[in-house]
Amino acid sequence: MQNQQNSNQMHQNMHTGNIPQQMNHGGHEVLDVGEVLSGSIGLMDQYTLLRGHVQDQELLNILDRQYQFMQQEYNTLVDCFQSGKDPAVPTQSYKMQQDNNFVYGLQPSQPKKPLQSVSELTDECISGLMLGGVKSSASMKTVAACETTNPVVRRVLADSIPNCIEMAYELSIYQNKHHYYQVPQFAQQDMQQMLHAYATTVGQMPNTNNMTH
Repeated sequence: MQNQQNSNQMHQNMHTGNIPQQMNHGGHEVLDVGEVLSGSIGLMDQYTLLRGHVQDQELLNILDRQYQFMQQEYNTLVDCFQSGKDPAVPTQSYKMQQDNNFVYGLQPSQPKKPLQSVSELTDECISGLMLGGVKSSASMKTVAACETTNPVVRRVLADSIPNCIEMAYELSIYQNKHHYYQVPQFAQQDMQQMLHAYATTVGQMPNTNNMTH
């Protein structure tokens, strides 16, 4: 992944002139990146609180690997956000250890309801909270990256979004394997109709210049 994107380019403020690299941020960007960093801290704090309640060693390994990766990614974003320059440690790529096999279909299960006490906390609850957290992080980073003016910070945010997706996918596969995350399917006839409801297109954009008003 490439974080470097015109990091040495000089930017200007129309009123004050050249902007130092560490100040190369728009107001909208500062607020959005602040939300991303605060969300990252909250997610890592959540992982820390949940860790002592995990029963399954496989889930514990996922939690620890994801936490360590989040920590470095957080440090990278803080680095380039404060300096306005390329970070000392570029964004890395998260590699999940699950396979890609989903089991489709529903089986009977107890209705879900909120916990009444911490003693009811299970691996199903914990993995669900982790999944919700990384999905939220992916959304916040996507929104922030769309309107970030600093080219390096924008690239760091954009490069970190696939990592959130990979973590969420890893957790959804883990949940599916343990029947926490069940995946229904449409009937085959309905699915065939949906799959073939769209056709590819060719040709140029229609010319609307000759339209009469």
